[in-house]
Amino acid sequence: MPTAAQGPDGSDRSVEAVRRYYDTFAEQEDDRLAKDVAGRVSFEIHRRFLTPYVRPGLRVLEIGAGPGRFTAVLAASGTRVVVTDLSPVQLRLNEARVTAAGAEHAVEARHTLDVRDTDRFPDASFDLVLAYGGPLSYAFDREARALAGLLRITRPGGAVVASVMSLWGSLRARLPGAAQLAVRHGTGVTDAVVGTGDLRHVPGMVHVCRMFTWEQVTDLVAGCGGELLAGSASNWASLEDPAVLAGLERSPRLWERFLAYETAACSALGARDGGTHILFAARPGAHS
Repeated sequence: MPTAAQGPDGSDRSVEAVRRYYDTFAEQEDDRLAKDVAGRVSFEIHRRFLTPYVRPGLRVLEIGAGPGRFTAVLAASGTRVVVTDLSPVQLRLNEARVTAAGAEHAVEARHTLDVRDTDRFPDASFDLVLAYGGPLSYAFDREARALAGLLRITRPGGAVVASVMSLWGSLRARLPGAAQLAVRHGTGVTDAVVGTGDLRHVPGMVHVCRMFTWEQVTDLVAGCGGELLAGSASNWASLEDPAVLAGLERSPRLWERFLAYETAACSALGARDGGTHILFAARPGAHS
């Protein structure tokens, strides 16, 4: 019998909902990291976190590539990229945007891919796996299978660099919405979301995902036989007053200093639960 998360044919309703969401979201996904100051800070934090793991000649699998913002970053770094996304619409946008940016030469292939199913790729076939945008948050109850698959296809000495949605950071960033959730649906729904991180508990929720804590990320990596290399929040001070941030951004000197401080703050152990996303890097363990 299909479970509550499955359709009559056994298909996963949660994953289909995510696919529909990003098919509909379309170009807005590209705007997410550029439309406001906090988004631009988030992009820079992601870019700086990725930089130590990228060098010319690497073969990279990009999961959840979306319209190609990080595909272009990888191309500029001299890598070869296999581009994947759950959404066919996002893949078409990726090809259009990457071509327009003059970076299509770096793309080896494009595939529609569910992060939970990387069986098509042989063991140790990529130097780097990049899963930004929270693909593991859409694996729901199979995140361990998903991450184990990413580690399996990563070559020894390579790395998986990924992000997940943050439970406590999202609560911090979207407190008014969380308060409305409690008013509208009662504390039972709120308790279920906080207790599990799973937004499928919210009736009628369009954007469903699972949010994590830093402790859960470390347990997930260890449980999959991986070795954790680094971690970071996506935003820290940049979740605060946008007017102050805009003033800093107008001064190149102050902006660069702020980004340096923000990068350091986000990577501090005590701040890793404080942004809307948690970034982490892991490598295959000796027995994974």
